[in-house]
Formats: sequence, structure tokens, C-alpha cells
Amino acid sequence: MSALASVQRSRNADRPNPADRGPPDPAAPRPGEPGARAGEPPLRTRAVRTGRAEAGGRLPRRSHHRRDRRVRSHRPGGLRRAARVRDAQPERRPGHADRRVLPRRLRLQHPPRWNHDAQFVIRLPERWNGGLVVAGSPGNRRQYANDVTISDWVLAQGYAYAATDKGNSGLDFHKDGRRPGDAVAEWNRRLTELTRAAQQTAARHYGHRPSRTYAAGISNGGYLVRWQLENRPRLYDGGIDAEGTLWRADGPNLFTYLPQILRAYPAYASGDASAHGDLVDAGLAPGSEFLWPYHDQVYWELTQRIYREEFDPGYEGAEAEYDFASRPREVRRAVDRVSLTGRIRKPLISLQGTYDSLLPIGSNGDAYAALVRDRGKAPFRYYRVEGANHTDGLVDAHPDRLRPLLPCMRSAFTALEAWTAEGTAPPPSATLPKPSGGTDTLNTCSLGS
Repeated sequence: MSALASVQRSRNADRPNPADRGPPDPAAPRPGEPGARAGEPPLRTRAVRTGRAEAGGRLPRRSHHRRDRRVRSHRPGGLRRAARVRDAQPERRPGHADRRVLPRRLRLQHPPRWNHDAQFVIRLPERWNGGLVVAGSPGNRRQYANDVTISDWVLAQGYAYAATDKGNSGLDFHKDGRRPGDAVAEWNRRLTELTRAAQQTAARHYGHRPSRTYAAGISNGGYLVRWQLENRPRLYDGGIDAEGTLWRADGPNLFTYLPQILRAYPAYASGDASAHGDLVDAGLAPGSEFLWPYHDQVYWELTQRIYREEFDPGYEGAEAEYDFASRPREVRRAVDRVSLTGRIRKPLISLQGTYDSLLPIGSNGDAYAALVRDRGKAPFRYYRVEGANHTDGLVDAHPDRLRPLLPCMRSAFTALEAWTAEGTAPPPSATLPKPSGGTDTLNTCSLGS
């Protein structure tokens, strides 16, 4: 990981240039996602822009930027190496954050003049509470994807914050790696690396290591939280998993329900009432029918295709006809490399909406909760949020039918703090009913009765 190249001050946590955004991804939240923070104090963070460097690799001897300098950095594990970084003109604003960027003329997934590596951002508040929150991006998005949902909120409470793009981004993420499953497997390694680096960065900046570290994530980011607490529990004090993706070599996984949805929906849309039962059998919730046309247009086929290309690039048929059970053994082996077991070893709070129309709750949140419970008495809570969808971006379009998941995620984070710091257990796992009229569901969520 490269050293600091320049200092840039930012009031609101070093926002990226909109022109530098990558392509859309199937799990990107839509306009209208709640997250307004009325009454919250302005954030004060110092932003530090860093250059690009590939872990374990080399950068070209010549830089195409005239203004550069050779600096040294320490990678986790004690390896020292050099990286060439460019200087940028600083802006005088309050705050401190460590942001990795590629030159703006370079695009995601196109081979740049230096090798693409995981990109990340680290943000350090001036009034630190001693804690650290780390996150991986949802979908196939960049390191800024959690800015509104997680970063701004935890920074306002005094936490240091770090996020990664997981090492590959965009709709062609599956082109990363040498064998099927490599791109997703890299996600887990990159979050582990970032956690260690962020802990070291906080220690150098504040004079001591974080007293507590939490992992938090949404969708694919939620999957990362589960994997970290199963496989790297010593790095964390606990985690928040919102609507995490479940990968299991023998199912359930995306390939065990998305093709069935793709086969049944055209008949349902044309008026075949019997196809409704097939969609419910695939996991879609009765009552969520108003969400299905949008997901058919935006999510289902695209999600099936890009993840099938990641784990089974040799398949040449229609996505609706994909049969995971009949595919070669190597496909299940690729999925097994990233599979979850339910063997968490630090406190975890999971949440998912009952109307989730991308990752049906029965094949994801419910199935993972069953895995955890089968492992014994794990420090675990699971809240099924009635009337919440996979992303909150459609709440404004259907305010009388949907409730946002984000307020419940923040209530869960507060409960996790009390659980890990004070020993106060959260309310028992439950289905959280839709509040009665008059309740401010955009900003509040109760985990208990």
C-alpha cells in the first residue's frame, strides 16, 4: 500500500469527482435512497490523496506524470517496497482521509499504464472515539459506494472509516483473475488487507491502535462481513451484515433461484397466473409483485449473467436455462472457494427485507441464519424487516408499500456497540413488523417490541 502523497482538506469526507465514476452495477441503489442527515454536525476530516500501487507487483520505472517522487511504504506483514506517486495541488479544508485514486483519464477494468489494484479510502476524524469501521462496496461498485449509508454516519459519531472497491469493479469485474472465482475470492483478501492497514494507519495518526473494529456492509458488502467474522475474527469486535449475498457450493446461491425467476417471469408478465406460483417458489415474496417489473428490467438477467461468467465462463446457453446442478464439478469447486459456513466467531447482527426481490430472503438471510444456528450458540442476531426491499432507492416511488432498511441497519449498529462494549445483548432475533401510520420509518427503526 502506498504512502501519502499530498494533503487535501475536505469538509465532507473527500468526495470523488462525478466524472470519475465507473459503469453502473446491478446492486447500485437508485435515486431517492434515504440518508438525509438533518441535524447532524458537519464532518471534519483531513483528506490525503495517495497514488496507485499493486500489492506484490511493480510499477513502471517511468511515470507519465512529470511531478512525482519516490516514497516508501510498509505493507501489512512488514514487507517494504517503493511506489511512485504523483503530487496534487492541496486544497485548504478541514479533515484527514487517505484516498487511493487512479489518474482520471484511466477507466475501470481497462489495463492502465500501471497495474490496477484494490482502491480504498481511509477517513480519520479530528475528534476520534477510538473506533474503526471498515466496509467493502456493495454490488460491483467503487470505494465511495458507502459514503451516505455508512461513512458519513459513523464519521459523525467519531469513528475512523475505511472502505475498498474489493479489488475489481464494474460490470466486467469477472475478467479479473486467472481462474473462475478469483475475482470474488479477491474481495475477501482485500478487505482483510484494508482492515490491517487501517488499524496501522490509525495507530500512526492517533498514537495508538483502535480500541474496537467493526465490519459493516450491504449486499456483497454484507457477504464480506460474514466471511471476515468466519475466517478472520481476530481483526474485529463485531459486524453488521445488511442483506448479504449467500454463496454455498451445494446451494442456495444466485444460480439456484435467478434462472427459475428468469424462466417464469415472462409468462407471468403476459398474464399466465400459474407462473406466479413458480416465482413464489423461487423465493419472491407474495405482496412484492409491484417490484418485479423493475427488477426484471434492471437486475435479474444482468446479475445472473455477470456472476455466471465469474464462476462458469464456459456456459454458452441462455441464462434462463442455466442449471447449476448439472454443471461440471469445477463450477461447484469455484463457488466452494468463496462459500460461507455460518461459523462466526464474533458478534454479528444480520438484517434483510422480506420484500427483497433481488436476493430472496429465504435463500439468503433465512438460510444463513440457519447455518449459524446449526453451528451452536454463536453471538448472533437476525432481524427480518417487513416490507423492505434489497435497496432503498424505490422507497420514494412506493412510500405506502415499502420501508427503508437503512434506519434498521443503524439501529443494529448502535445495538452492536452496546453488545460488544457493555455486554448488553440486543433484542432477540425477530421479524420487525411494518410500523403503524405516523411512524417516521425514514429515520427510525426499533429492533424490539
